[in-house]
Amino acid sequence: MASDGSTAVSNLANAKAILTTVASFAATIVLARSVADDLFPSELREYLYDRARSIFGRFSSQLTMVIGEMDGFSPNQIYEAAHIYLATKIPPSTKILKVTKLEKEDNITTAMESHQEVIDTFNGVQFNWFFLCQENRRRDFDNPRSSYTTIDRSFQLCFHYKHKEMVLKSYLPHILLQAKELKQQFKTLKIFAADYPNVEYGSISEMWIPTNLDHPATFEKLAMDSEIKDFILNDLERFVKRKEFYRKVGKAWKRGYLLYGPPGTGKSSLIASMANYLKFDVYDLELTALESNSGLKKLLMGISNRSILVVEDIDCSIQFHDRMSETEEDDETSSPPRRKQVTLSGLLNFIDGLWSSCGDERIIIFTTNHKEKLDPALLRPGRMDVHVHMSYCSPCGFRVLASNYLGIENHKLFGEIEERISSTKVTPAEVAEQLLKNDDGDRALTELIEFLEAKKRENEESEAKLRQAELEAVEKEKKTEKKGEENGTVSPLSQTTTLSSDPSPA
Repeated sequence: MASDGSTAVSNLANAKAILTTVASFAATIVLARSVADDLFPSELREYLYDRARSIFGRFSSQLTMVIGEMDGFSPNQIYEAAHIYLATKIPPSTKILKVTKLEKEDNITTAMESHQEVIDTFNGVQFNWFFLCQENRRRDFDNPRSSYTTIDRSFQLCFHYKHKEMVLKSYLPHILLQAKELKQQFKTLKIFAADYPNVEYGSISEMWIPTNLDHPATFEKLAMDSEIKDFILNDLERFVKRKEFYRKVGKAWKRGYLLYGPPGTGKSSLIASMANYLKFDVYDLELTALESNSGLKKLLMGISNRSILVVEDIDCSIQFHDRMSETEEDDETSSPPRRKQVTLSGLLNFIDGLWSSCGDERIIIFTTNHKEKLDPALLRPGRMDVHVHMSYCSPCGFRVLASNYLGIENHKLFGEIEERISSTKVTPAEVAEQLLKNDDGDRALTELIEFLEAKKRENEESEAKLRQAELEAVEKEKKTEKKGEENGTVSPLSQTTTLSSDPSPA
């Protein structure tokens, strides 16, 4: 018993001695670090710390990957992805968080603060992430006597060295994919307008001016036939899932839509619905404001991936019919000289030529009220893949509008209204305007019937006037031809009309 007691006392004394030594060593390290912080410049301290970590690292099985914010002058995509991904992995016990909200953003975001740690698990393996921010004093090369401060941000990813291949081939690609989905899910949609005065001489990064896209249109609220909506939705879903297919067949990952039909049929609302559904930013391009194909290329290079490029009223934007105009030289004797402009070949080169590969996952949308006025080169598959006829309001479209504006799914007047809409050329915008005039459902529907009656009479009168104008034009042409025959000449008007495939007046 006495022997056991003395052994216990001896072990306790040894434990106390070990604890005292450890405490003394830790205190010495703290004191040494405090002295180093006071006496040594930051550059020397970092050098000593790096050397110490290197020495201890030789005896460790841990591998550390440093993921810096920048790679030279270019952003590091892995850093950005890790920043987004790790924000979802911050544990509830974290005491310090970085919270931000940009002026033009809708969402409040949280992120790791400097010198914080996040532990993540992937395929049963634990990964330790550290976020570091380091201030550095750098000399100004233009003025050697002065210096400036920069902040270098980086993540350190620590794990057992045997998992290196899995990290490079599986874990980091997983983070890139997850970050892409998270960014799309929470991003605030933007609509971009081009800074046309600076297109020729400005930098590509400053070509577009963004503002928030707050358009509330969705496919559920769109006054279109359900079959057309379902086709567009399926086509969009199929497009965004076929990255590898486009690469396999050797085509640029893009899709072209032509929306054509009378004004007020919902072309702009459809574009907004597509943007909201896909979470794609919108770039609004006005071709008439550009002066050259080179300016067009610079603008198109500044468009981000996962975006929609819109050229509205393409038939009115630029006269593309004369393809030879781009090779014609200005006649020095002519006055005034022909202004430079974007040519058809310049536009086609971006849509379907070598420049079409300068971005991925893009949708190009042209709108027009007169499809027949467009050059056939714009309309073929591979350029405009899907042609959507935005027609007059249909019974299906009316029911969507009645639900949107009046909250009515069915009514005794629906049958009469749908019959009148089927026989009257009226746009969804006109129907919506009528439904807006009264909050009382019965009153609004009754007034809509009265409007449809008046609209039908107006259409009939317009058609009668048009037929009369056509008859007068034909009669005038006959008189002109007869007079030309009597004089031994042929009327230029007769030549034009004979060659035209569209007999309707301009």
